[in-house]
Amino acid sequence: MLAQALKKRLSKEENQKGFTLIELLAVIVILGIISVIAVPMITNIISKSRKDADVATARQVYDAARLYVTSELEGKFTSTSTTGLTITIGPKATASSLQGKGYLEDPLYLPSTKDEIDGGSVTFNTDGSLNQVTITTTATTDPTPFTADEVMSGKPSTTR
Repeated sequence: MLAQALKKRLSKEENQKGFTLIELLAVIVILGIISVIAVPMITNIISKSRKDADVATARQVYDAARLYVTSELEGKFTSTSTTGLTITIGPKATASSLQGKGYLEDPLYLPSTKDEIDGGSVTFNTDGSLNQVTITTTATTDPTPFTADEVMSGKPSTTR
């Protein structure tokens, strides 16, 4: 009798193949809820990583300018102006630029837009502290400014 009950039970399970409509709808609803939550989060993460990459590039330019001041100007942050020292980034054709002297790669790209950096400047205060890094690309004529706080902390400002 037990054997017959087991056979009967197994034969019912063998005839059941696939999922019911309610099971499929439940899975679709769950996937929809997950996508509504996940897509905006992923978009914010991508946007933040682009901003962070741009600040990291500005830091690379700042480090190259510091190396230039140390080796070429013997560590003196003085210039003819009383506001501080300004060092140009590019282009490579200019012998006095960071790219022209070989302190930065040529071409150098801004990570967020993949545009080539073709100019800009690093401005130091008279005491040698960083004032600002500006970067211009081939696609934009307006320079992108990075403050000293952004460059030194490695974090973009909330307004960027």
